Amino acid sequence: MRLPHIQRWLQQNDVTALALQETKLQDHEFPVLDFKGLGYDSVFSGQKAYNGVAWLSRSPAKDIVTHVDGTDQAQKRVIAATIAGLRVINLYVINGKDVGHEDYQLKLAWLTTITDFIAAEMKRHPYLLVVGDFNITPDDDDVYDPTKWHEKILCSTPERQALERMFAIGLIDSFRLFDHPVNECFSWWHYRQGAFERNHGLRIDLVLASRALAEQCIASVIDRTPRGWDRPSDHAPVLATFKTPLPP
Repeated sequence: MRLPHIQRWLQQNDVTALALQETKLQDHEFPVLDFKGLGYDSVFSGQKAYNGVAWLSRSPAKDIVTHVDGTDQAQKRVIAATIAGLRVINLYVINGKDVGHEDYQLKLAWLTTITDFIAAEMKRHPYLLVVGDFNITPDDDDVYDPTKWHEKILCSTPERQALERMFAIGLIDSFRLFDHPVNECFSWWHYRQGAFERNHGLRIDLVLASRALAEQCIASVIDRTPRGWDRPSDHAPVLATFKTPLPP
């Protein structure tokens, strides 16, 4: 449904690679030719109606991984690849529904397994990028009303501790490398109650870089513009820019 939005955005933003989450498409339905017409190759892992992740890139993706041992193979939530010499991992993290729900426990266990996978990838790839819809706010600075969201889903202590374990293996939140206002910069807004117009949002879409790659980061921003288009996604694109070429 939002293919025209992505095409429009790519025509306005000449990115090297774009990660997509929650594509909700079986692989045979993915619009490969539409993106090829814009100069992008596609790799994807999808399923009907739920989940789904993909990479679009100017150069072909290599060494593609679409499943991590220890996670539910039926849920398409991870796609890793090497693009232009950079190892990139795209995640669609389990939402969890509510603190204490069965899916919440699955979310925490899934994050533990994925963090182990990322750590192993980082040993082989010093320049590593992990991006996606994390369904976690890093801290209260990323919430429009921390009191209202205190210990609720997406903002609970165990979720944030799981994210901190990712930071502990050497990932850095590229957005916080730069001087952005707190409690004002968000990537997701609910459709109801004029949340976007009132800027009642959360920052749950992240671009995390290994330490070596973070040193090459020159910008990291959220593009709110597409959220104001007709029939938008409830998420806004997050962009990070790095020096190229990377050091050997």
